[in-house]
Amino acid sequence: MRILGTLTIAFRSINRNKMRSFLTMLGIVIGVAAVIAMLAVGQGARDSINAQIASLGTNVIIIIPGAQTQGGARMEAGAASRLTEEDVQAILQNCPSVSMASPIARSGVQVKYGGQNWRTSAYGGYPSYLPIRDWEPSIGANFTESDERTANKVCLVGKTVAENLFGEDADPVGMVLRVNDLPFKIIGLLSSKGQNAMGQDQDDLIVCPFSTVQKKILGETRVRMLTISAVSPSAIESARQEINETLMTRRKGSEGDGSDYTIRTQTDISDMATATSKTLGMLLASIACVSLLVGGIGIMNIMLVSVTERTREIGTRMAVGAKGKDVLLQFLVEALVLSFFGGILGIAAGAGSSWVISVSQGWAITISPWSILLGFGFSAATGVFFGWYPARKASRMNPIEALRYE
Repeated sequence: MRILGTLTIAFRSINRNKMRSFLTMLGIVIGVAAVIAMLAVGQGARDSINAQIASLGTNVIIIIPGAQTQGGARMEAGAASRLTEEDVQAILQNCPSVSMASPIARSGVQVKYGGQNWRTSAYGGYPSYLPIRDWEPSIGANFTESDERTANKVCLVGKTVAENLFGEDADPVGMVLRVNDLPFKIIGLLSSKGQNAMGQDQDDLIVCPFSTVQKKILGETRVRMLTISAVSPSAIESARQEINETLMTRRKGSEGDGSDYTIRTQTDISDMATATSKTLGMLLASIACVSLLVGGIGIMNIMLVSVTERTREIGTRMAVGAKGKDVLLQFLVEALVLSFFGGILGIAAGAGSSWVISVSQGWAITISPWSILLGFGFSAATGVFFGWYPARKASRMNPIEALRYE
């Protein structure tokens, strides 16, 4: 009954000063809304990055050429690649944790069909390249081992290339396009992958047999990169170790110390890609917490003013039998009510702000239940923390001095 009466008194006091109460809650509203919106942006960015990393393929491990020193001069990474197709075969034979492997060749090309042309990239790999990337044609089929052995001029096109050359929803399978003026038959249309973690369009490419790109487009023999799939997610680290041992063994007795390559796993790529988003998320959360701090100071300020204004009321209550803890509870409940309703309005404002950001900026937004609980918990904690001192001050008043207060 005492709690109910205290709540009634708190609501009456807040209702008497509607505008002041609203302005007091506004700091909490802004703070909670900022917390929810910033967490939604940060979580959305992490989810987007994780989805983009997953689009790389199944349990992917990438090997890229490292830097080399020639004649005392340090060359950039990949300038003199010593990766070979024989390395691929050695990895498949000696690494039980590896399920598939493919060399990668890449070249910028101009593709033409009819009166349309488009600048894109041609990727060359073994038939296992698409399964490693967990990438299937939406129309048509992958090229074969026979296409690889004979350097057959066939390709699969990405959605972006198909739309720019043939129009939306076109079926390009069976058509012949010219790649750097060489005729290539289209045998498949790749399903859409979207952007990668670096913002590059993964659908803006054509995929051909590795030997075709090497011999007929690039005219070279070096291998730019190896892409490998481990047998399972738990086997990625063991696959990394086996690959490293195999490549180091193959390089014993040759020029260099075997450090002419770098091994990267999906975990490494994910960690690098999410480092910036985590830092940004912490920065945004810090800004949101400052907003809550300002809102809490606003509550304390208004509650101190309220205590001063209601000094005679406090004295009267204590003179007729109210104890210090009753007065303490009364003012603490008022602070909690303000922060409670401010938290509810803040949650609504945060969800609305997140939606506006998503629509206007095209960012991925994820509002999780725990972010709502965190924002609401912060508002309640702010009410208790900043309402305690004014409530304690009111509860320690001398009734006689309070009754004489003008």
